[in-house]
Amino acid sequence: MTETTYIPVESIGRNGRPGDGAGSVQVQMDPDLTIDSAKVFAVYGKGGIGKSTVSSNLSAAFSKLGKRVLQIGCDPKHDSTFTLTKTLVPTVIDVLESVEFHKEELEMEDFVYEGYNGVMCVEAGGPPAGTGCGGYVVGQTVKLLKEHHLLEETDVVIFDVLGDVVCGGFATPLQHADRCLCVTANDFDSIFAMNRIVGAIQAKAKNYKVRMGGVVANRSAATDQIDLFNGRIGMKTLAHFPDLDIVRQSRLKKSTLFEMESSPELDAVLDGYLAMAQALWDGVDPLTVSPMKDRDIFDLLGFD
Repeated sequence: MTETTYIPVESIGRNGRPGDGAGSVQVQMDPDLTIDSAKVFAVYGKGGIGKSTVSSNLSAAFSKLGKRVLQIGCDPKHDSTFTLTKTLVPTVIDVLESVEFHKEELEMEDFVYEGYNGVMCVEAGGPPAGTGCGGYVVGQTVKLLKEHHLLEETDVVIFDVLGDVVCGGFATPLQHADRCLCVTANDFDSIFAMNRIVGAIQAKAKNYKVRMGGVVANRSAATDQIDLFNGRIGMKTLAHFPDLDIVRQSRLKKSTLFEMESSPELDAVLDGYLAMAQALWDGVDPLTVSPMKDRDIFDLLGFD
């Protein structure tokens, strides 16, 4: 089993540059574990804001554009991909444990599952609470995918990352991603969480290729608070999805939105996902953003 090393971040900066979080301890990943042949997106946001819904429907949209898509769920709950696969698939950590971490005994079909419209699905899983670092699991997942050559046959990789955790472990997808997307609603709590995520992305951008790609406004009728925040820090909204009951129904039916019965409301949402997928594929400009201090964002948002 590959050993994960925890060292002060100041000593792991690349190309002689300082690390990406003074005073913190992070996971040192194998520098050879890069994803070179696909466009990689990492989806972050406050817990419960709809990251898995956005990720899965974005994966479906990419597949509708004819792209070969891989979605990697990075939550121990392993519920990122169930609308694509119609089941809770075993996690990478589960299957590794089943062979006592002799990964050479695994076949690709042991941990990669085909979902809706050919989207390939992997649930990285995670260690039991309080017993390890999620960064190790993400690293092992990418390593297995490379060893089985799946990444060579993939056009788009989407990391769906749990909650708003920005520690070394669950910031690991940022070491692979080209662009990070942040899902938020038009409320104080999710925008406050997004601001902290932006800070983590800016830190990783010092040493990795990842850049902020934009915001997905989700479950929101209006976007006035998101727009206010965006204007202050230099962010941009990529897509806006209102709070529709059809989205709740799709989760209960364990289906993507592309499989639900057509309606004018739903068709507008599907068009939004397809447009976002096309824009991401064509390439969105990297955003230079300046996250706010907690007190400043507290004072900025809301009403007098």
